[in-house]
Amino acid sequence: MLFIAIFYGIAIIWERDLGVINKFLVSPTPRLALVLGKALSAGARALPQAIIIYLLSAILGVQINWNPLALLGVIVIVMLGAACFSTFSMIIACLLKTRDRVMGIGQILTMPLFFASNAIYPIAIMPGWLQVIAHINPLTYVVDGVRALMLSGGSSESGLGTDIVVLLAITLILAVICARLYPRIVQ
Repeated sequence: MLFIAIFYGIAIIWERDLGVINKFLVSPTPRLALVLGKALSAGARALPQAIIIYLLSAILGVQINWNPLALLGVIVIVMLGAACFSTFSMIIACLLKTRDRVMGIGQILTMPLFFASNAIYPIAIMPGWLQVIAHINPLTYVVDGVRALMLSGGSSESGLGTDIVVLLAITLILAVICARLYPRIVQ
């Protein structure tokens, strides 16, 4: 989900080059609605990855939680995570305005975001300075929530409510910032 969403800003550069963004900007649609629509689109694109992970996990014999509410929770967290990182990418695209720069910054950010989260190692065994970064990193909350909901007997380190609230808050803050910057993409 991170790897798809972090390069989502490239799509709005393509849309700018095709003249689509100009048409969006002259419409009466609020900028925030445009940004949230794109973020929702990124979330929808991340769902097939979640399905593939579920299928691979089942094939490998991982004890998966098939509770419909847990599946719904995974969908919510995956969509929020993709929306969060796609709005971040769109902010970068609005500021940098070229595909090459957005691709470069996306590549520079992807690995530190991944390794400075709980995706590979538990936060408890990280050095203190990295624990601080991990708690600021939105990917930590995505991984924590998905792991707790997806695994049978899984538990959340920070609490599912906290995971969802943090992701929602960060996504909304980034969406508001992106909505303010969105007209800059055509300048």
